[in-house]
Amino acid sequence: MGEAKRRAEQGLPPRKRKQESGPKDTSPRLVSWLPLSQRQASRFVEVSTQGAWYGIGALALFWVTVRFIGPAAGWWTLADG
Repeated sequence: MGEAKRRAEQGLPPRKRKQESGPKDTSPRLVSWLPLSQRQASRFVEVSTQGAWYGIGALALFWVTVRFIGPAAGWWTLADG
């Protein structure tokens, strides 16, 4: 039996729909026809900058491993050394 039929038979009112919960972004749009707000644009810049720094750190760690740690541990030898 469906929920609507059961509620009707028991004399209960129809179930209310859930309202969308969540904050709406009220910051102004970058361009009127583009669905991006200024807050979203600044957040994108923050996240991409942070990701770039993580990438730079990972690249430096990889370079140190290939250049110094690997040869010192005897994992491989350098072609130029």
